[in-house]
Amino acid sequence: MDTQSWLVFAGAVILVLIGLTAWFFFRKRQSQRLQQRFGQEYGRTVKELGSQTKAEADLKAREKRVERFHILPLSLSDAARFHEAWDALQARFVDNPKGVVFEADKLVRELMLKRGYPMGNFERRAADLSVDHAVVVDHYRAAQAIVVRDGRGEADTEELRQAVVHYRVLFNELLEVREAKREAARPAQMEAK
Repeated sequence: MDTQSWLVFAGAVILVLIGLTAWFFFRKRQSQRLQQRFGQEYGRTVKELGSQTKAEADLKAREKRVERFHILPLSLSDAARFHEAWDALQARFVDNPKGVVFEADKLVRELMLKRGYPMGNFERRAADLSVDHAVVVDHYRAAQAIVVRDGRGEADTEELRQAVVHYRVLFNELLEVREAKREAARPAQMEAK
């Protein structure tokens, strides 16, 4: 091989190494982004699907699917109506724990639908929620597991109470309680100035 051939070969090897290095860093950065966004859901998905590559593909597909949804904030009147319904539901727990857990699940579904989430099967709903609400999707899964156990007659009153607590965490996140309170406080703050 002459000198020019060696230079071309060396240049090609360098380009391949640069490309591989760039691809490696891109993948690593993408993994970090997904881990940050999805939190524990990332690890659960890796475990469920058996590989990091499959899990990351699934999580990216979730992101793309949810991007097409028209997730809407609630109006203040809708937020107040849902909040009142939740308060009434909680007040009935002592008299009817099983019924309240069923109602809590129904109210969460109604809230999700009102916000613009499609109502597929549970796993699809949980996956869709994990995109924007990764911190609370574990509560949804825990509540649903208790509902399933209750359906088999295996859940006691304390577990039913825990299900309502799990639903409440998810409900408050979807209701955007903090944001609604801030929005309601803004006009009062402006009037005070």
